[in-house]
Amino acid sequence: MATLRHDAVSDEWVILAPERASRSNGSGPGRPLLPSYEPECPFCPGNEETTPAEIGRSPRTGPWRHRVMPNLYPAVSPGLDAAVPVEPELVGAFPGAERAAAGAHEVVVESPLHNQRLDEMPTDDLAAVLRTWRDRSMALSGQPGVRAVVVFKNFGERAGISVVHPHSQIIATPVVPPEVMRRAEVAARYHHEHGRSVFLDLAERELAEGVRLVGVSPGFVAITPFASRLPYETWVIPFEQQASFTTLRDDQAPHLATLLRDVAGALRRSAGDPDYNLVVHTAPVGQEGVPFLQWYIRVLPRVMTAAGFELGSGMWINCVAPERAAATLRESLVPAATG
Repeated sequence: MATLRHDAVSDEWVILAPERASRSNGSGPGRPLLPSYEPECPFCPGNEETTPAEIGRSPRTGPWRHRVMPNLYPAVSPGLDAAVPVEPELVGAFPGAERAAAGAHEVVVESPLHNQRLDEMPTDDLAAVLRTWRDRSMALSGQPGVRAVVVFKNFGERAGISVVHPHSQIIATPVVPPEVMRRAEVAARYHHEHGRSVFLDLAERELAEGVRLVGVSPGFVAITPFASRLPYETWVIPFEQQASFTTLRDDQAPHLATLLRDVAGALRRSAGDPDYNLVVHTAPVGQEGVPFLQWYIRVLPRVMTAAGFELGSGMWINCVAPERAAATLRESLVPAATG
């Protein structure tokens, strides 16, 4: 029987319809094997001159493990001061409906290996990437006029990737995106009513109940949320209240890296190695110290495509119960933990 579930974090409703699981999701053939080096890839070692000038690399000397650079095709306009007001233009009958998209758009090349996958990365290497996400988020948050910073990773064609070499992206915007604003408003309302963080309450409940628990590592828990929008959607949440990802400590990064890698590996083994998007949800700039927000990571497998109902209603239809997804992922974590 189909049911409606309410997401306490976003204040949205999701339809859970397990009987639709038998419908084709349009998945293609298995993922092709990649070489460790591709001469024509702009992100492979030796091709550094084909990319925009580096913002940074690690280590600073010798062979690099990861690099940061501006995106060659930015979604926002770098070089413009986001703090400078722009004269509103008349767009149709609506004055002020357009402004310059000032900000920053950066790429983090996560490995020199063309075929490196998140679920196969050594803990130290992935922890270093997480610290780079944090450091660049902090640097971009300090730029005048920046209101929000979004870190994300696309894996596979269905997730929107254009270069297969392992990389992630960071975009800083002069406005707070609607998704970020809505979650902040819902969290503030919950904290006002209950005096607690909705995210930490959620993490504690899921850990106690166990039915949607995927895995734990020191300081972090991975769950399939009660009102999952997508099959096998997984959240990784810190147990410690931290509104902003910029406050991730160095000692936390290896534990987060271990759990994130294990979740990606379990998803690969249990869900047919799907394409996915990874997003770091964090506080808007200026709200890094508020008690009601919590940064966390969402892994969103692309095993279904948004269609007319989702686009017309804003509600998602999920055909895999999160309880079933969590059980499957937990079983798939065992080889990674003991191997």
